[in-house]
Amino acid sequence: MRAGKEKETELGKELRKETEKNSKRYTETVERGKRRVEGKTESVSAKLRKTVFRQRRVKAGAGNVGTARAAVLGICMVLLCTMFFGGCGKQESVNIRIGSLKGPTSMGMLFLMEKAKQGETASDYEFQMATGADELLPLMVKGDLDIALVPANVAAVLYQKTEGGVTVIDINTLGVLYLVTGTAEITSVADLKGKTIYLTGKGTTPEASLKYILQQNGLTEADYTLEFKSEAAEVAAVLAENPAAIGLLPQPFVTAALLQNEALKVVLDMNEEWMKVQEDGSGMVTGVTVVRKEFLEQNEAAVKAFLEEHRNSADAINQDVNTGAALAVEAGIVAKEAIAQKAIPQCNITCITGDEMKQALSKYLTVLDTFASELVGGAVPGDDFYY
Repeated sequence: MRAGKEKETELGKELRKETEKNSKRYTETVERGKRRVEGKTESVSAKLRKTVFRQRRVKAGAGNVGTARAAVLGICMVLLCTMFFGGCGKQESVNIRIGSLKGPTSMGMLFLMEKAKQGETASDYEFQMATGADELLPLMVKGDLDIALVPANVAAVLYQKTEGGVTVIDINTLGVLYLVTGTAEITSVADLKGKTIYLTGKGTTPEASLKYILQQNGLTEADYTLEFKSEAAEVAAVLAENPAAIGLLPQPFVTAALLQNEALKVVLDMNEEWMKVQEDGSGMVTGVTVVRKEFLEQNEAAVKAFLEEHRNSADAINQDVNTGAALAVEAGIVAKEAIAQKAIPQCNITCITGDEMKQALSKYLTVLDTFASELVGGAVPGDDFYY
């Protein structure tokens, strides 16, 4: 009889040590998952927690050897579920590292970023904003980022650099270019004949897009003059000095320029002009979202969940501009809420996927390739580029 009690005591001690050793690790895992399953039917994590608490009440010498063995078995089940949470009915949260640019391409994620702070997202997201795409490219190539929101042509370059190692999952921003002037009478693209247009980015996508639209409207390079400046602020300065000047500016610089100079006005929305010359009416593409193909293959469910949350976030900022403006200022994307409130509706924030995405993006990249193949990394990506 004494031998049986001593055996029970030893099992009880072993049980307590094992419980104390693993309860902290388990509790942290459960608390992380709790935020995502609250309000649903009793979750597995809750059941596991109850199991741990029950095991803590097992005293040395209480019950019999069979009870103690059952308790040890229960702890083993808890440890297995902690290590392999997906096998107990709830997939373990995936950590996703996301990079984006400080501009319209990030605006569609602002509401998602807020939800992530509250632990209300499907996965754990780590966000990183950069001022230039050249900061994000090496991180994607090295595998230090899983998802990136970048200019459409940069996505094509990344596809070439990684030998097809990235997949585009959505278009997050359509055209953000606008023609602005003070007194010039411009009501159509044809009115640009004989005019000088000030813009930034010689040899880049703004020039390629503008030339394509001008060409599609029957103008040749002999019919207009392009005057390049190093940055958007210089274009705005020219417009302020010369009311008759015409400038090509992106949002949110357009809104900022108009608020600083009430004499300025938008005369042409280049996204609309792009759509007019497309047989399918697709828009000009500014930004897209890409994911590393290896990460996608290993975590497709998590990527799909992100895509849905990205869509909801893009819808949210278009519907609640005031909150979106406050978030844009907080994120350092726009300097003032007044600018953001007017700019957001003009940034064409969206989330286009599937065939519609492929049709619009492939057309846009083909245009860029015709202008200068280096803009898309030397060649238009193949079908495996599209998700």
